[in-house]
Amino acid sequence: MSDPAFNVFGELWVSLASLLRSYTAAHGLNGNRQATVELGEERITVRHGEQWMQLDREGSQVTWKREDGRGGRLELTEAGRLRLRDPRSENPDLGHPYPADGEKDLGHPDLFDGADEEEMDVAAEQWARELMR
Repeated sequence: MSDPAFNVFGELWVSLASLLRSYTAAHGLNGNRQATVELGEERITVRHGEQWMQLDREGSQVTWKREDGRGGRLELTEAGRLRLRDPRSENPDLGHPYPADGEKDLGHPDLFDGADEEEMDVAAEQWARELMR
């Protein structure tokens, strides 16, 4: 018997990839540019020229990284939102692996704008806009 929560997160994962495809296509229309979006059960990779973003999922947990070394941890919620995850809260003895010294805080620099959660479609649009610059 499969776990219903796991199925929800799998469906949300596919939806996130679809949103990234749609928004990168929309942002590429004016410049006749395209991005590739590769979807796997545990990884989404988006590429446009030299820029890329990789999202890795384990259940509801998502780790993202960019070509410039930025990265962070997020969590898919059953409501279809993305929630910031602070690795310090999981094990305070490990310190803060994200970000490296001098980098921005967890999550995407513009994505959460001080909030702890964001709608998945808003996050996908902002990621696509940045990738397609």
